[in-house]
Amino acid sequence: MTALAHVPTPSGQAAAAPPPPRRGRHRLLPYLLLLPGAAWLFVFFGLPLLQLAAASLYDPSGSLSTGYALTWAFGNYPDALQAYWPQFARSFGYAGIALVLALLMGYPLAYAIAQKAGRWKNLLLVCVVAPMFTSFLVRTLAWKTILSDNGALVGLLRDLHLLAPDGRLLATPVAVILGLTYNFLPFLVLPLYASLERLDYRLLEAASDLYASPVQAFRRVTLPLSMPGLIAGTLLFFIPATGDYINAELLGTPNEYMIGNVIDSAFLVRLDYPQGAALSFLLMAAILAVVFVYLRRAGTDEVV
Repeated sequence: MTALAHVPTPSGQAAAAPPPPRRGRHRLLPYLLLLPGAAWLFVFFGLPLLQLAAASLYDPSGSLSTGYALTWAFGNYPDALQAYWPQFARSFGYAGIALVLALLMGYPLAYAIAQKAGRWKNLLLVCVVAPMFTSFLVRTLAWKTILSDNGALVGLLRDLHLLAPDGRLLATPVAVILGLTYNFLPFLVLPLYASLERLDYRLLEAASDLYASPVQAFRRVTLPLSMPGLIAGTLLFFIPATGDYINAELLGTPNEYMIGNVIDSAFLVRLDYPQGAALSFLLMAAILAVVFVYLRRAGTDEVV
């Protein structure tokens, strides 16, 4: 096929074909639209990250008063890991347990809101996000009151003999894990709801017609279709929970401190910038490794 160079007009004259569009400008337009966001990320994320990387290689013998020299002290990393590996393990352990608790509560809640709530759906969604209308600090302080030794919850557990007469919840690992679960639960529920809300109920009916039990229908239909929301929700929950330090600071003791508390102390109390920066990069590397393995595993399971 060949393009017509001229188009006849009613007067019998041939009209010239319109010039081809300027594709170069249109090709550059998406990249030009990305420039403001890319510049923002470079200035407020990329440059501070480079500065943090440089600080992690400072001479550890320096100080704010005498100054720090960039001596490429890579030994800061093994030294920091050797000194604070229990806090690393505790952070991932607390975040993992809190994630399991959040899944046990959040998945049924998201499913109920998406498929069973009916006209109450919007109200229940507001209830899920309503705690986030207040600050993170206020919510955690509220849990400090709920779990206090003289609170109603501890008194009820003692009356039911589920807690020793001198037992307590505050200043224990249980309190820190409960605080993490509560504070980050909406980050898990909302992506799950978004996936489950798009679930076609006719697929479950078809599974039932094919003699699938409710458990089989969930495993074969509901769970695979909700995997995008499940993966996003678990990442949005686990990553900030691992680096959190407010819950351990307010609901625990130094025995429950996580790696975030150590980093906070290194920068603001001990003023040990090389160690704080090294711990920050070790935490980022550990989280990236866990996320990479998790995504590879989740992608394999989804394909299977």
